[in-house]
Parts: sequence; structure tokens; C-alpha cells
Amino acid sequence: MKKNVLAAVVLALAAMGASAQNINGAGATFPYPIYSKWFNEYAQQHSGVKINYQSIGSGGGIRQVSDGIVDFGATDGPMSDEQIAGAKVKTQHIPTVLGAVVPVYNLPGVSKDLNFSGDVIADIYLGTITKWNDSRIAKDNPGVSLPDKPILPVYRSDGSGTTYIFTDYLSKVSQDWTSKVGKNTSVKWPTGIGQKGNEGVAGMVRQSPYAFGYVELIYALQNKMSFGSVKNASGKFVKASTDGVTAAAAAAAKTMPADYRVSITNAQGATAYPISSFTWLLIPKKGSDPAKTKALKDFLGWMLDHGESEASGLSYASLPKQVQDMVRKTIAQIQ
Repeated sequence: MKKNVLAAVVLALAAMGASAQNINGAGATFPYPIYSKWFNEYAQQHSGVKINYQSIGSGGGIRQVSDGIVDFGATDGPMSDEQIAGAKVKTQHIPTVLGAVVPVYNLPGVSKDLNFSGDVIADIYLGTITKWNDSRIAKDNPGVSLPDKPILPVYRSDGSGTTYIFTDYLSKVSQDWTSKVGKNTSVKWPTGIGQKGNEGVAGMVRQSPYAFGYVELIYALQNKMSFGSVKNASGKFVKASTDGVTAAAAAAAKTMPADYRVSITNAQGATAYPISSFTWLLIPKKGSDPAKTKALKDFLGWMLDHGESEASGLSYASLPKQVQDMVRKTIAQIQ
């Protein structure tokens, strides 16, 4: 009798294991804090599904989902027409939340928050501005005693959506940047030192006096780093916040294209934070495993119903209602 019961238990556990869905994804580090929270919560509420996510950078996420290595990807820089045309697996961009990229710095002896104009940030990375007490930095920060020390620019060495957002913004505010470097998930940096991931850039800036870098807002907050206000298209210096990101997305939400590939950097509006962006999951339009496709679609619905309300707690902005309504219709079309 005991043997029969044991056999039945073993068979039941085997059946559960067979039906469990292990879904693998990879990509952007920008939304990793909230994705990690969402995937853990979803797994706790849905015992048959486990979502594994590797934050390897947007470039890696695009490559792996396009080649069919992972079940979904994630990116902060929308795929280019060329990447879409060359992908073995055709994917659908699904916006998830919005976030901000902030200029972080390590400036001993300076406690006041600094202001940065976009062309100044560009020239720091172009190597034109090399000292913290440069007259152009001083002009934006009257009354601040800036040190006569070299600036150490820190940038992302991996293919990065955070880099795409940052360079997309710089391309809109600096003609020199546009002509010499441009925008992409990976660019040829004229000066500075590279680090992998938002975590790597944050760590290097924290440990290096007089360093300057760029990270997603939550990484600056979690690491208690100084980060500056950035001049927006209205000429106002704005410090990154969920309200500023929401303001930047307001116009785009009304004219969102069907494929969701849109840029909101340097958006109009007095309160708009200028280095803001949507971030996207890349979901195969026609999955090879119907059970995994169903699980992914169920997760996306859960994200809209429950996950969006958690965005502000991690310093992201939730999707505008107009965009959420669009996304629901798009999810239904995934096969």
C-alpha cells in the first residue's frame, strides 16, 4: 500500500515538473530592479511558472532573442530596422515602464547638487571639457566652488540600452556629438573608461574621486550617489523623478506608433526630464512553444493589472493609460 502511495506521489511530482514552465530571458540592466521584483512575485503567485532573467545589457538581449537563444529579450533602445530585418525570430516590442538616466559624479568637498547642460555633458565625453572647474560647468553652477581636478568620464563598455538613451539625448542637443559619435547601444567613446552594466558604472564612479558617469535613476538612489539636474528643452534644469519622466512621456502617449518604437529624450514641457525613455520587452510574435507563449502572455497581463502599480516604488514611471490600453490589444495578437 505504502509503495503504491509513494509511486503515485512520484508520478504526480513528475507530472508537475513536466507541466512547469521555465522561461528564460536576457537583456537590459536599466529595468532589472523592477523586472527582478515582478518575476519573483509572479512566480510566487503562479507555481507552475519560473521566469529566469539575465541582465546582460540591451545589445545582448536583442541578439539572443533574435537568434532564438532565449524566450524573450529586453531593451531600452528599440531595435533598428536593420536588426528587425535580420532577426531569425521576429519579435514584438512591448513597453513595460519608463525610467530616467542620470549624470552621476563623485566630487569630494562639493555637497550641492550640480546642474548640467546637454552640450556640456557631450563635451565631457568628447574630451573638450576636461576639468571640473571649466568655465561652462561653473556658469551652470553659480556660487559652487568647483575643484581644479581632471574629470574621469565613465561609460558602458557593453551593448547597452542605457547608452542608447544617453547618446540619443546627446545627439539631440550637440551637433558635435551627432557628427563625431552618434547614437547607438554601443558607440566609440572618444575618452574615458568603460565598465559593464549600470552596476559597473555606478561602482566605478563611487570608488573614483572626480569621476563622472551615467546610470539609470534607481542605481543612483540605491547607491546613494550624487546626480545632477539636466537642462531640458524648455531651458529648465530638472532633477530626475517619476513625475519628470511622466511629463516627458505625455506627448508620446497620444501619438504612440503601433510598434511602440519611440524616443522621448529632450521632450517638450517645462517639467519634463530630458533623459527619459520607455523600456521594452521583446516577445516573439509567434512562439515555438505554445505553453511558454501562453505563460508569457499571462505574465504581460499580470504586469498591466498588478505590476504597473509597483513602478513608482522603484523610481520608474508606470505606462500611461493610453499605452496600457494599446498594449492589451497587442498582447492578444501574439501567437
